[in-house]
Amino acid sequence: MRLALRITAVAILAATRTAAQETPTERSAAADVIRRMNELERSLALPQLVARLTARDARRDAVIARARELMDRELLAMADDITRHPEVGFKEERSVQILTDYLKAHDFDVETGVAGLKTAFVARYKKGTPGPNLGVIIEYDALRGTSRDFHGDQHSAQGPVGLAAAVAMAEFLTSSKTPGTVTVYGTPAEEIASPASKTVMYNGGVFKGADVLVRSHSSTATQASAPGFGSCCMNIDVVRFVFSGAPAHQLQAWDGRDALTGVIELFNHIDAIRRTLRPETRIQGIITEGGKAPNVVPDRAAAEFWLRYPDPVYLAQVFDRVSDAARAAAAATGTKVRIDVDSSSRNGISVAALNEVAFTYLKQLGATKVEAEPGRPVPYEETGTVATQIPGVGVTVHSSNGGYHTFEMEADALGAVGHHGFLLDAQAMAALLYHFATDAPYRAAVRREFAGLQGLYADYLAALREAYPLPKVSDPTGN
Repeated sequence: MRLALRITAVAILAATRTAAQETPTERSAAADVIRRMNELERSLALPQLVARLTARDARRDAVIARARELMDRELLAMADDITRHPEVGFKEERSVQILTDYLKAHDFDVETGVAGLKTAFVARYKKGTPGPNLGVIIEYDALRGTSRDFHGDQHSAQGPVGLAAAVAMAEFLTSSKTPGTVTVYGTPAEEIASPASKTVMYNGGVFKGADVLVRSHSSTATQASAPGFGSCCMNIDVVRFVFSGAPAHQLQAWDGRDALTGVIELFNHIDAIRRTLRPETRIQGIITEGGKAPNVVPDRAAAEFWLRYPDPVYLAQVFDRVSDAARAAAAATGTKVRIDVDSSSRNGISVAALNEVAFTYLKQLGATKVEAEPGRPVPYEETGTVATQIPGVGVTVHSSNGGYHTFEMEADALGAVGHHGFLLDAQAMAALLYHFATDAPYRAAVRREFAGLQGLYADYLAALREAYPLPKVSDPTGN
């Protein structure tokens, strides 16, 4: 297959992309940092780089064609099968078996249970040689639904898509005698968030040696990420509030202390403070324990909240406010509260040298619902802490007309819109890995951009600390 590229259009579009953070506060407070980011981006000469990489290349086209062939022959059917058999986080045994059996059949050594996570795995290409280590991240967990578990985020396709790119590239490395290897990282339970499996795996040394990481994710549009320090969905504090009271009979409730009322008051208090939180704040919670019988005052109740904000500096203030709300709820109801927080999910670094190449291929391969302007920095979609340490990219192509976490998105995974998107995911990922493996100047550009952004991150956080002063609240005066 030959890719007919409009190089002039690519150059013009890429030239318009500048570093952009998500909130007005970020853009204002960190203006100097963003100026230096823009200087770094301009120094990379990305329009010329993208045009050179995406010009005619028969070997690249063969790798892309092989990824498509694998999808058409075997892996779209595998994606459909996993979609029809959803498994929630840390229980994805069937899905892992299917994925790892396929990798073993294509010359990968597989190690399961890595980093102490039962359904995590790492698969290394047996015939790899010293050279660039090309990493592919895949997910496979389903959403926990109230009526049934379901693949409403299309994680069911991430594994097959990643396998197509990994196998196509592994075969190319061997047949062409190109130095390098391929490693597939199976990362479970993304939708559970605690513990954040990718962070656990990184801390356990699983990603050691990876030079670049790629992955795909469902999307309602074909998008490109702006360079910079992104949030996507991963700047999260997962907080559990456990209230303890005293039991009593319903008819003599005054003899007890109602832990469920403590949880209800927590929800009320959080709703009361929303108006004085910055508008980008997101707080969602559920009651996970609420008592066992209506005629017994609940002596234990619990809730889980996910707190999100685009940067970790203001998120810390949000956590303090919500924790104060919990302590106030306990005081008001005569109960006690324990606050457990998991803050291991944090934002990362978005690399234009990777994003622009992937986005260009998606357009040229026939992506639909293309959003021409770059969105907020998204460090390869929900990879969090890993994205601060290893350069990577999330391929984000239109694969659903439904919303995220919906039954419509699950249905689209089995239909034409999903299949079309998954085919493009696999081909674009394979193309980008091909360039990283075969083009030393490209590797150098990715590494230079990533190192430059890493060096600016501390200044970025310092600037934001000055941007979120706490208001002074005076003691009441007068009568």
